[in-house]
Amino acid sequence: MTYEVKLPSLGEDSVEEATVSYWLVEEGDQVKEGDDLVEMTTDKAAFSVPSPESGTVLEKLVEEGDDVRVGDVLCTLET
Repeated sequence: MTYEVKLPSLGEDSVEEATVSYWLVEEGDQVKEGDDLVEMTTDKAAFSVPSPESGTVLEKLVEEGDDVRVGDVLCTLET
């Protein structure tokens, strides 16, 4: 089954966008639920996006330096 990993809500109503700082995984990597996938930054904070499921990273859909909005798909996992 393919699972889409999306940028989660950032907790503040005014913050709806973040920048991809760097990927912590490569396509084909095995990850466990809770493993950090990607580092993100906003003008107020830096944070990691954890894997919501265990599986294999199929495709990274955004690149380092890209700006993404809450709900945008960051990568896909084969679970």
